[in-house]
Amino acid sequence: MKTLTAQMSSDGSAWRLYVVLYGVPDWPTFRWERTAPVPTVAERRRALAALGYEVAPGVVWTWTEDSQVPEDDSTAVVLIAAVTVRERDGGAA
Repeated sequence: MKTLTAQMSSDGSAWRLYVVLYGVPDWPTFRWERTAPVPTVAERRRALAALGYEVAPGVVWTWTEDSQVPEDDSTAVVLIAAVTVRERDGGAA
């Protein structure tokens, strides 16, 4: 079964989760209208399911830290979580 990458990010504003689909202009996206707390794994699983995806078996979320301006480490931090996903059986994706 084909796998894709889902990412969740925040730069201090609301958290959003999206599935990366290369060559597609509008990626499936879910947005939490809060800045804290970080969405739980269960919330992320439900959001992915609403988008038609599920976390691939045996995979865990990984976290990366970046800067809003990558060449300037004094700018605000952007937190990015990523996980491998696959389409759910009967999913809309």
